[in-house]
Formats: sequence, C-alpha cells, structure tokens
Amino acid sequence: MAYNLLKGKRGIIFGALNDSSIAWKVAERCHEEGAQLVLTNTPVACRMGTIDELAEKTGSIVIAADATSVEDLEMLFTEAQKALGGQIDFVLHSCAMSANMRKKRTYDDLDYSLFDKTLDISAISFHKMIQVAKKMDAIAEYGSILALTYVASHRTFFGYNDMADAKSLLESIARSFGYIYGREKNVRINTISQSPTFTTAGGGIKGFDGLYDFSDRMSPLGNASADECADYCVVMFSDLTRKVTMQTLFHDGGFSNMGMSLRGMTQYNKSFIDENRDENGKIIYG
Repeated sequence: MAYNLLKGKRGIIFGALNDSSIAWKVAERCHEEGAQLVLTNTPVACRMGTIDELAEKTGSIVIAADATSVEDLEMLFTEAQKALGGQIDFVLHSCAMSANMRKKRTYDDLDYSLFDKTLDISAISFHKMIQVAKKMDAIAEYGSILALTYVASHRTFFGYNDMADAKSLLESIARSFGYIYGREKNVRINTISQSPTFTTAGGGIKGFDGLYDFSDRMSPLGNASADECADYCVVMFSDLTRKVTMQTLFHDGGFSNMGMSLRGMTQYNKSFIDENRDENGKIIYG
C-alpha cells in the first residue's frame, strides 16, 4: 500500500545491482511512494547488473558513477539535479565490498592494499559523497541521507572480517557529518543496521547461511527482510522523521538487544552430542 510519503521528492539510490539488492527494493518502494529517482552504480556494475530493468520499472534515470571518485560524484550530483529539476531530497548509500573476504583472507592475515579498498568503497565513499553534496549545496533543506550498516560494527562476528571495521567507520562518518550538515542545512544523516539479508554482497560472507539462521532464531521478531528494510528507508526519507539524525537505527527484529533466545538455546542444546568431549572430539576426563 502506498501513502504518497515521498510525493514530489527527488532521490539518488547508490548500489542497486539486481533484484536481490536492498537498494533495488528501496528504489521500488520510493517510486511507489511518489519519488523521482536517479539510480547509480559503478560503470562495471551497470554493465554487469540489471539496473536498466529497474530504471524502466520505476521511470528512473541511470547515471554511472564510481562512489570512490570525487570527480564522478561531482558529475553525478550535477547531472542528477539537472535530470530531476532541482536539489536532491534523499540519498541512499548501499555500497560495500571486501576483496579480503572474497579471497578468503582471515582477519589476522589481511592484504592491506585490499583493506584500503574495503574502507574506501564501504565507508570513505560515504564521506566523499556527503562532502561533495554539501560543497555543491546539492541536498535540499531537511533532506535525508542514509547508509546501510550491520551490528558487526559493535560486536565481533565470525567471518565478517574487515567489513566490521568499515561499518564502524561508516557509522562514525554519519555522526560526525550529521552534526555539521544538521547544524548548517537541517540535513539529517543516519545508518540502518539491517538483519543478515540474502544479497549479492551478503553471499560473500563466510558461513552466511549459519549467520542468517542464528540471527533469525535469536530475534523475537525474526530477521527483517529486504522489502521491510525498504519500508523503513521510505519512512526515514519522509518528512515524518525530520528530527532523527546521527543515529544507528537497528532494523533487525530485536537481535541487537538479545543475549539468548529459547529457539537459540534449543538449537544449541541439539548440538551437544557428547558433552564429555572437547571441540576437537578429544575425551575430557575431568
């Protein structure tokens, strides 16, 4: 059901690749709520993905841009304002990638050149995006900027690797820039900490199936889906949340506040085949 929450608003969605992307779902919901959109991703991703299909479905314009390039971002905001006919009301940053994870490098054996790329793509690009927009005065007063994050920014999760550091930096950027942009232009900046979600990026996390199941069992409301995340983003882009800024907003069914659930404990107890053996199967006598 649509409520016209974004009627007359202009937005830029970073990161839609295919219909399993959260950014894809967000673009669909924003369109349903009346927004005009520019979709953007790297030139390679635009060629490899199906973003043109999304553009046709939502009546959007595709402008290829590398979010790590200041020059590309300047071009993007210039062309987006021309195409949409004015300043931008909302932006979604949904950009994340770890080559260390793809190459199965463990956290204690990172390739630092790849680590630099992880931080640049997954976090510093957020700073570049906001800085370029602010210098160009591209965001309308009371605009809303969002980025997608994960609870691994606060807690250690097996297999999440250097992406955890990137998400921590991402959230810090939202707070630091949220103060400056809010004070000067009433623009709000937040991050949404989403449940594990089956996306192209999520599939690259070691043991993701187990992580997804564990989170679902631990959360009293279960995991939040990509469609539900899109609903939350729409509310954050709307005028209903004008005084919410500098926040990490947990959209995870309650997982972030849980210690142990009944469903989680039940599954844990099932794994006790022999409590007199250690994790390597060796018999423990005392």
